[in-house]
Amino acid sequence: MMSRLSQSALTLAVLLSGSPRLSAAGEKPLLHPLFTDHAVLQRGRAVPVWGWAATNATVTVRFANQTKQANVGADGRWSCSLDPLEASFESRTLTVEAAPAGTRAEARDLLVGDVWLCSGQSNMEMGITLCLEDEEIAKADHPNLRLLTVPHHIAYAPQDTFAGCWKRCTPQSVREDGWGGFSATAYFFGKQLQQELGIPIGLIHSSWGGTVAEAWTSGPALKPFAKFQPQLKSVRTIGTSTAAAPVRDAMNAWFLQHDPGTAKKWEKEETDASGWRQVTLPGTWTDCGAPGYEGVVWIQRQFDLPADWSNQPLVIQLGIISDTDTTWLNGKEIGQTDSFETARRYTVPAGIAKSGRNVITLRITNAGGGGVDDKQMPMLIHPVGAENAAIPLSGPSRFQETARLAETGRPLAGNPNVPSVLYNGMIAPLLPCSLTGAIWYQGEANASRAYQYRSLLPALIRDWRQRFGTDDLAFHIVSLANYEAAADQPRDHEWAELREAQAMTAKTVPHCGLAVAIDIGEAGDIHPKNKREVGRRLALSALASTYAKSVSGSGPWFRSIDVEGDRIRIHFDHTAGGLLLKEPSARSFAIAGEDRKFVWANATLDGTSVVLSSPVVPKPVAVRHAWDSNPQASLYNGAGLPAVPFRSDDWPGMTGPR
Repeated sequence: MMSRLSQSALTLAVLLSGSPRLSAAGEKPLLHPLFTDHAVLQRGRAVPVWGWAATNATVTVRFANQTKQANVGADGRWSCSLDPLEASFESRTLTVEAAPAGTRAEARDLLVGDVWLCSGQSNMEMGITLCLEDEEIAKADHPNLRLLTVPHHIAYAPQDTFAGCWKRCTPQSVREDGWGGFSATAYFFGKQLQQELGIPIGLIHSSWGGTVAEAWTSGPALKPFAKFQPQLKSVRTIGTSTAAAPVRDAMNAWFLQHDPGTAKKWEKEETDASGWRQVTLPGTWTDCGAPGYEGVVWIQRQFDLPADWSNQPLVIQLGIISDTDTTWLNGKEIGQTDSFETARRYTVPAGIAKSGRNVITLRITNAGGGGVDDKQMPMLIHPVGAENAAIPLSGPSRFQETARLAETGRPLAGNPNVPSVLYNGMIAPLLPCSLTGAIWYQGEANASRAYQYRSLLPALIRDWRQRFGTDDLAFHIVSLANYEAAADQPRDHEWAELREAQAMTAKTVPHCGLAVAIDIGEAGDIHPKNKREVGRRLALSALASTYAKSVSGSGPWFRSIDVEGDRIRIHFDHTAGGLLLKEPSARSFAIAGEDRKFVWANATLDGTSVVLSSPVVPKPVAVRHAWDSNPQASLYNGAGLPAVPFRSDDWPGMTGPR
């Protein structure tokens, strides 16, 4: 129906509850959900273990011949740390007992190895079932590789728990959870590490398609960024509100301010929609005569019901709606959903429907395309337990656009692209888990602010290291894959500048690595399917730098240039025994003189350097390689890994100061 990036990047996930499900200490689990059956505990470091119990109770923790005790604080939380453990394939049980209440919890089949956090946006979230890996999935029986997916959750204050559990890696478990199954990038990364290191590997997948880096960073860590402060102030206001439903209140206020349909109460049964556009559903907004529309739409559908249905509870199915909806039947709200991934199925209490004419009304907020898709769930209504009597709800409907997001701005409430809200909802609940490191595939959503990313990504890394209490927490970055049509001439591009920011971070921040994907993208798909190679390159980066193995973890890195008359010689690090130009005549290298006008350059290899020249640039001063959204990247090292895209100049680009 639409691209995952455009759909996810602007998702308006209206979390109408306004508070986490587990809010009171008495409702929280004795043992945090990071410690469920099949978990992996981090080797070689102290392992924090925590949970909640009755105030003033004493908690005893037992694991691997260790016994630890902790007192429960006034907030109901207890915590202790296991002494560093050696890697082990032995299946063991963690037990927790709280006295004097006598409550007890167990987590069985625990292994000890390395735990990695896998985060970012849609290319990290993209599940393995979407990557044409059916044969791999059928063989994905890896008992020493364990998987945990953190559900999507926007929060306006740091949360301390989540709904999730560890699973053994099996053909079934990799198909479950998330967008098309478990993260394909994380799976291939973890599988290779487990095989190369010969220890258990635990993967915690916490990502959300289309989201910006600042959403994954804590509020305090964003203090140096002045532009984020107004939104952070609003986040704190919602997070500290004493209202019963602050998020819903904020969303209702936004609709009342910007949406005429809400102000005029179009959800009422008597609303005259005869002047709205007639459309046929299911269908996309393009099918409905609104191509590319991003904003609020109202849909009204009239239908008739048998006389005896009014006294029965009913089920209404509406298919998958992009992105969020509130739905009314005869003016009574019957449901709302905050996820574009979820098929709508609402139960209607007896007495709301009536014999004869009924009116169903939907208010939909969508971004990056939109529509109603009934492929997974047909649009219909039927009495509870009487599916065979269903009446279709597909067909002619009335459709009206009301609030275009380009004019109104996107609402803060329920928006995942707001500073700190995903850190609060999807990273903070993991603290203070003991980890080896993190892999990070994100940047598309920040490309228009690539220069800012030079400081934003390091800020995120510092923040996570501080929060997880590990100064040397490994951090491996996927450089953005090639995408879009190739350019005829050298040019500036924000994606090239974003890759530069990623490379600068990997080079200057300790314990970081970079996996280059410049040659395995797809021009027509922002979600390339070759996640197997992405995972392999991430694993090579980790094996080389985090584990100090004798492998080449990177392609060539630009070191310096020498101007030799009408030629420029480029020197590289990480050549791994030599350089290779796969397409010597490719439009891969560009050269410029003092006029700063780049042209394609002739490239030849000379040992471990590359020599560039052009007949139209007699006095070259600068070079660039693979500098575009979808460049021809022809330079590799002896290990078969592509060179990191680079430029030798520091001239102003598209996103930096001019």
